Amino acid sequence: MTELVCIGTSDAFGSGGRRQSAYLLRAPNGGALLDCGQTTGTGLAALGISRDEIDVIVVSHFHADHFGGIPLFLLGAQYQDDRTRPVRIVGPPDVEARVRRAAEALGHGIEEHDWSFPIHFQEMPSGADMELGPVRIRAFATHHSPEANPHGLVVTAGTQRIAYSGDTGWFDNLPRLIAGSDLFLCECTQVHRGYEYHLSLEELAGTRGDFDCGRLVLTHLGEDMRSLTDYGSFEIADDGLVIKL
Repeated sequence: MTELVCIGTSDAFGSGGRRQSAYLLRAPNGGALLDCGQTTGTGLAALGISRDEIDVIVVSHFHADHFGGIPLFLLGAQYQDDRTRPVRIVGPPDVEARVRRAAEALGHGIEEHDWSFPIHFQEMPSGADMELGPVRIRAFATHHSPEANPHGLVVTAGTQRIAYSGDTGWFDNLPRLIAGSDLFLCECTQVHRGYEYHLSLEELAGTRGDFDCGRLVLTHLGEDMRSLTDYGSFEIADDGLVIKL
């Protein structure tokens, strides 16, 4: 069975007391972590999920609430888990340099440790379609802060296809790029369109008919979104939600 566990579903600021972006895809042949925000370690512990389940970490873009948890994930795997299996870290171009710089800035430089397991970095540019351990992933560019090198993902696990927007504002090709997915995990930070680099409930309500997907779940919810009691016909994600596929 394939399932998606929502470890963190908030925006960058932990709105609603939720954790930052992280989603564990349990595939038939292993586990893939989609994003690894700074609160991912807390989320894994709270949900009773072992880091050893995770074969590959896939980064959508280089903002801290999406990749800032990687340095401590690696340290935990070494010093708490005695991990020996390799871990693969995959992301947009420059992923290795970005992770290494982040780790160094946080005081946990990767070069400073004699790792008990191999760490493999792999770049995944826009348009790439790659076999990555237990999953196959296609990356596509999104409309978000350009310096963060933002990408969305379409992940195939067994017979299931999961699309993940990462962070993005509206762009006209979005429905086409995720078409045919069994699940679309779509960011929706705002209630009303404002900041152009994030989607809003207002925009998605107006374009809902453009999306050809089996199930659409909104995530990365900001403070205004969390304060709502009625999301219309939309389903929203919450920390700990398990979606069976």
